[in-house]
Amino acid sequence: MTYWIGVDIGTTATKAVLFTASGKVKASHTIAYDLYRDSSGMAEEVPEDIFDAVIGTIRAVSDSLTVTDKLAGIGFSAQQHSLIGAAYDFRPLTRVITWADMRANEEATTLRNSEQGHAIFMRTGTPIQPMSPLAKLLWLKNKHPERFQAVRYFMDIKTYVFNRLFGVYKLDLSLASATGLYHLENQQWDYEILDMLGITRDKLPEIVSPYEIESGLSLDDAQKMNIPPDTSFIWGAADGPMSNLGVNAMQSSIAALTIGTSGAIRVMIDQPLVDKKARTFTYALDETHWVIGGATNSGASVLAWLKEQVFADKLTLEEMTTMAEKVPPGSQGLIFHPYLGGERAPIWDATATGAFFGLGYEHGQAEMARAVIEGITYNIHAIAYALEEVVGEIKSIQATGGFVNSELWLQILADIFEMPIHIPESQEAGCLGAIILSQKALGVISDIDEVAKQVTTSTVYMPLPEHFSTYRELERLYTELLAHYQTRYGKLSAFKKR
Repeated sequence: MTYWIGVDIGTTATKAVLFTASGKVKASHTIAYDLYRDSSGMAEEVPEDIFDAVIGTIRAVSDSLTVTDKLAGIGFSAQQHSLIGAAYDFRPLTRVITWADMRANEEATTLRNSEQGHAIFMRTGTPIQPMSPLAKLLWLKNKHPERFQAVRYFMDIKTYVFNRLFGVYKLDLSLASATGLYHLENQQWDYEILDMLGITRDKLPEIVSPYEIESGLSLDDAQKMNIPPDTSFIWGAADGPMSNLGVNAMQSSIAALTIGTSGAIRVMIDQPLVDKKARTFTYALDETHWVIGGATNSGASVLAWLKEQVFADKLTLEEMTTMAEKVPPGSQGLIFHPYLGGERAPIWDATATGAFFGLGYEHGQAEMARAVIEGITYNIHAIAYALEEVVGEIKSIQATGGFVNSELWLQILADIFEMPIHIPESQEAGCLGAIILSQKALGVISDIDEVAKQVTTSTVYMPLPEHFSTYRELERLYTELLAHYQTRYGKLSAFKKR
């Protein structure tokens, strides 16, 4: 029997899934690694840890193959916005600076507010925010000039993995389009930005198609993964666009929503449209498929904060949501802004802070738990409003991520969005998308639209009209409060640093 492996290199873990040709899961394995943080806003990982996780997860699922089985190929999805500086021999001089790293906030704010800031965004489609490699490079140049000058090659984590395995220095179009250095119209690195940074073209990888294939593993690496040395490795794409493919959200009227530690909502389009108000991002899946959307820092990590810091870790997440189910929509007038770690879309403010509004003696743990879930959902709904201004009406949502285990959250989502929420049977969207691209790359399928044959819906949550008026009124208050307090975030952030 023929099998495929999809690998998703995530922010806190790498997962490999072994699929049949029709998209059925035979085996999966996940290996986590440390994300190092400190009070400066650092969020880094060790490249070697991630490389070992890639090798280890592939080995774990390939061990399920029998001698009569055939491994057709291995496709990749990977986290966006990571940056590694390397020496002449490609030895890392930095750790992996992840999207969550906020140390480039000063550089991002200065550039975003400059005369050229909006023009750069319109050319690249990548918000000028600390997450982007553009901002990280400016930070390295300004704050660590000796390290910046010592770097011979800049790369992301997938480039690092493929360089270790095949000795190539490449980056797929999808991940390139999320660097803030890629010119959408010219379809190449933006030389004006490179001049601003003071780096030459040869310090960046060659941009290749997501359908690019590598083969010819060393015998040692092949044995470590328990796969044939001539196994095809397909470059694949970034995790965000790949999730749209993996849940069959291939039309602008169907949004893909993922909520894990953080979250994102995206729709697929056939050309790289850019939001003139700079609220959303525009990234490639491949040469003819693009996603426009917004990512939020405010996902399940906010619920984890409530559980650990406010509830003193005395309740499980399941107990928290069970309590919240007993509270009516609107949390008895309690509103929560979920910006505990700054925010990306739609406000793009790394200094943003969280807050409860309307808190009174009548509110307890149950109301707070529900208000947190509703607040996260209001923020995601605000991103959706911005998307609809650019691409038109969104009519339904395909949802994935850890939050789909919460019936309460899914019902709140349906009620606030006032539309059906579809839950795909398989939650392996990134890895499934990776094998779909791989099948096209190797000529097994002619069009990635064939993903529709492999994605089935397990559950649909329908909106309850009796909740609409409550959520509309409170969401309006949520937005008004945000508009007022957003002007004070910078002052609060400065006070914290004293």
